[in-house]
Amino acid sequence: MLRRPLLQVMLQFVRHESESTMPLVLERSLNRIQLLGRVGQDPVMRQVEGKNPVTIFSLATNEMWRSGESEAFQGGDITQKTTWHRVSVFRPGLRDVAYQYVKKGARVYVEGKIDYGEYMDKNNVRRQATSIIADNIIFLSDVYREKL
Repeated sequence: MLRRPLLQVMLQFVRHESESTMPLVLERSLNRIQLLGRVGQDPVMRQVEGKNPVTIFSLATNEMWRSGESEAFQGGDITQKTTWHRVSVFRPGLRDVAYQYVKKGARVYVEGKIDYGEYMDKNNVRRQATSIIADNIIFLSDVYREKL
């Protein structure tokens, strides 16, 4: 009784190697990222010829842990690691708001997806770039009240 529906559900998540024997079934996947951190620089807006403009800013997130034998006690050194993220905003309304209100040092929450791309630098060397494509930005600092 449960075998047929279970088989149909399983087939949704299985990718078939041969298209000739069975129709192609699209896999479901997820590319979501949530970041909470501080802005490292005021945003810049760039536009490549023939393409839509993009607002770009950097965001720092911190990870802290206590080193030592026992983390339950107050002893041990606290170690902190900062990771920098490049945030790109393409959505027209959000792009303009981010450009106008995001400021260096502000605390923001960013939702989006991670993107890996390549570009050619000034010396014609191929470089890889990782970027966060923002779908939503929530402003958490009081820095923005001055502008309102």
